[in-house]
Amino acid sequence: GDERGDLKLAATAPHYSVAATSTLAHDRVTFPTRSAGDAVTQSNLLVLVDGSSYLFRAYHAMPALNNAAGEPTGAMYGVVNMLRRLRNEYATERSVVVFDAKGKTFRDDLYAEYKANRPPTPPDLSVQIEPLLAIIEALGFPLLNVPGVEADDVIGTLVHRAREAGLRTLISTSDKDMAQLVDDETHIVNTMDGSLLDPEGVEAKFGVGPQRIIDYLTLMGDSVDNVPGVPKVGPKTAAKWLNEYGSLDDVIARADEVKGKVGENLRNSLGQLPLSRQLVTIKTDVELDQPLDMLVMSPPDTEALKSFYSRYEFKSWLSELLREGGEASAEGEAAASGRGEYELVLTEAALASWLEQLANARCFAFDTETTSLDYMEARIVGVSFCVEAGIAAYVPCGHDYVGAPEQLSLDTVLEALRPLLEAETPQKVCQNLKYDMSVLANHGIELNGGGYDSMLESYVLDSTATRHDMDALALKYLKYDTIHYEDVAGKGAKKIPFPQVELEVASEYAAEDADITLRLHQHLWPQLEAQPRLSSLFNEIEMPLVPVLSAMERIGVQVDARKLVQQSEELLERMRSIASDAYRAAGTEFNLGSPKQIQTLLYETLGLPVLAKTPKGQPSTAESVLQALAHDYDLPRLILEHRGMAKLRSTYTEALPTRINSVTGRVHTSYRQAVASTGRLSSSEPNLQNIPVRTHEGRRIRQAFVAPEGTVMIAADYSQIELRIMAHLSGDEGLLRAFAEGRDIHAATAAEVFGVTEHSVDAEQRRRAKAVNFGLIYGMSAFGLARQLGIERGEAQGYVDLYFERYPGVKAYMDRTRDRARDLGYVETVFGRRLYLPEIKARNAARRQYAERTAINAPMQGTAADIIKTAMIGLHEWAKSTDGDVRMIMQVHDELVFEVMEPRVEEARQVISEQMTQAVELAVPLVVDIGQGTNWDEAH
Repeated sequence: GDERGDLKLAATAPHYSVAATSTLAHDRVTFPTRSAGDAVTQSNLLVLVDGSSYLFRAYHAMPALNNAAGEPTGAMYGVVNMLRRLRNEYATERSVVVFDAKGKTFRDDLYAEYKANRPPTPPDLSVQIEPLLAIIEALGFPLLNVPGVEADDVIGTLVHRAREAGLRTLISTSDKDMAQLVDDETHIVNTMDGSLLDPEGVEAKFGVGPQRIIDYLTLMGDSVDNVPGVPKVGPKTAAKWLNEYGSLDDVIARADEVKGKVGENLRNSLGQLPLSRQLVTIKTDVELDQPLDMLVMSPPDTEALKSFYSRYEFKSWLSELLREGGEASAEGEAAASGRGEYELVLTEAALASWLEQLANARCFAFDTETTSLDYMEARIVGVSFCVEAGIAAYVPCGHDYVGAPEQLSLDTVLEALRPLLEAETPQKVCQNLKYDMSVLANHGIELNGGGYDSMLESYVLDSTATRHDMDALALKYLKYDTIHYEDVAGKGAKKIPFPQVELEVASEYAAEDADITLRLHQHLWPQLEAQPRLSSLFNEIEMPLVPVLSAMERIGVQVDARKLVQQSEELLERMRSIASDAYRAAGTEFNLGSPKQIQTLLYETLGLPVLAKTPKGQPSTAESVLQALAHDYDLPRLILEHRGMAKLRSTYTEALPTRINSVTGRVHTSYRQAVASTGRLSSSEPNLQNIPVRTHEGRRIRQAFVAPEGTVMIAADYSQIELRIMAHLSGDEGLLRAFAEGRDIHAATAAEVFGVTEHSVDAEQRRRAKAVNFGLIYGMSAFGLARQLGIERGEAQGYVDLYFERYPGVKAYMDRTRDRARDLGYVETVFGRRLYLPEIKARNAARRQYAERTAINAPMQGTAADIIKTAMIGLHEWAKSTDGDVRMIMQVHDELVFEVMEPRVEEARQVISEQMTQAVELAVPLVVDIGQGTNWDEAH
């Protein structure tokens, strides 16, 4: 089928193998025995985890993962993954995790420049530390962080105490400094390469034994911690001197014997080497509150772990806990391991019995299993339904593997179901109703009575709480681990089509689809009903929109493949020309698609200023950085132009012809209702909403979207709708008056800000006022405005101050909205749609400010989305009455596009304008710009 819900959201949270973050060896550490029977056991092995080392290792090794609420989770996932693996490898009850404490340490007192070169902790890492510590404690690990010292010193002290207690110690770290602690009873497992370091291993790795590691580190210094060493002395020279002279003290005593420049450097460094030795020496006498006997693992707090894993969407670990606990769902229904009672229907008598149950039900859950994810090509392989939670059935009719049992024919099943599916009652519950509606349409069945969609129920209830595919919803709301599509059909090269899945396996999977859909509805719908504005939004906008979007998708849009091929060649030629210009600007040929080569050229060869760095400390070549550099330098501008052309070519001129349906001859996109948190629709496969409208190349692509012979393409676009919504929400008298009088709002703003008459506003003043108008509703700071306009920050701040002085109602609205968001935790649109803001009280300033900007913009963007959805519902009903003379074919942001038979163009323009401007009554009039032409560009 559609793999359980909105296709774009169907994937579970990324599941990375342990190898992505940890290469811990599988072999047990082998310690030499002191006497017979003195082998290392679970009871006499102490495992010490360098938590700070784990944290930075995980942060830089993992992708930048986020949960549905936008909270970063990659470092947490990586550390917990490494700890789980370590626990499995070395299952001792004596395992301790040690982190650096906040604040200065005794080394800062010794040397003010200690670690002075280290950049501040990235904001997306710092916000993960507190929840990570809580997860580690919930896993049962003792956790230590001691003020005034580093994690190394706490670990060194624990190693010393372990020796006194007769324990062997294993340190898990990637920190080379720890090698000084190694002896016959203390080994290291390196998280970077999995190597196990005993004394011989240390000597093989560093060239000196553990007893000389302090001297070795002193001579080399440490650029990361800003510990001064002997200039130009690296690992080989340090090891050579120590092996030749004996110890650091011996090297110092015989410094005059060292020849050349390096000898001179050594002699010049003699005064600071004692300090460096102090800095790199790990303390072994830290005062610890906890005696060693108390540092033992405790049983995991499974309830706390479930809460953490659910919030941060660590789905496989949550599933594991649920399976171990054999838990029931939130309603106390079938246990996660039980799967309910599911029937495989193979006879007409069994089907008739189920049809009777369906007919007598107030509502039932329904799902299709199909041959394809493409709603235009998908054919039904089987159907499932459920009338009572935990009891469901699967009716196969297209499984064709060798030895497959005889099944009812597809015609028999669909004709038996047709009266029920096409009737308004009983009502149907689906997960991603639009997909099933389209699949049934492929077989000539018009689904009616589609009253509920569990995906949309979840989305309306809280768009940011989770992804809205079935697997994610079942885990979040029912604590139920579903059978995943890849569990039954395989993945990668071993993936088989659903018709090849054995009936017993397919039946469990497909019947569960219907079962869980009903259970989700029973869980979510009462919560929606309890909030009248949300249930109204669901009943009056989101559900009525489903058939509208399905109809639009199935109609599709006609594209001229020959024009696109021609444009693709033109783009390729333009890219070649830009590349030549870029080579001249760089002074050499290079790969314009290589960030590494671009980084080297910009920052090393040309010496451009470094405006931002990557998390690993490298100069950034991100688009925002290149845009900033492009104001002053040719090469970044040319690189951006080349990137833009390449993206247009790969995304549209090359891809769109391959998306033309062989039957309809048109392109059919998929509109997603449950993706954008603000309520906006998104488009995919292909994405029609990101074609640039202001560039020549983007407009050329739109020219390939054409009206069939005898029709005209009409495009209707709301004019400045978000600014009008701002006027409505803020009640600012100046804005209300400008819109009521039909004035050019940007010219009116320019006149207010620059203190001139509207008639004397020039193009540059209007451009700056427009940037202020739109920048402020998106929460842009003076810094952002300055960068956009290419002016000084002080000048930009002056524009902002003047704007708020002239439009005080806007400032009051923004302040009021931020305060309300902090109090409630969410903001609302005019229609009552909510956007929850979990970061609105975050201690991290960057994340909190982002939430505040979202709080200001979301009510406007969400209201605009609700308005155009309302207009679409009305226009769809009118278009149906024209017997196909008018067809709504695309929705792009604030724009609707239609195909209209030539004789009805004037009527259509009038009705479209009326429906769109009257979709809602605001304090200012809605205005719609309407155009027409033979293609989309002409009409826009």
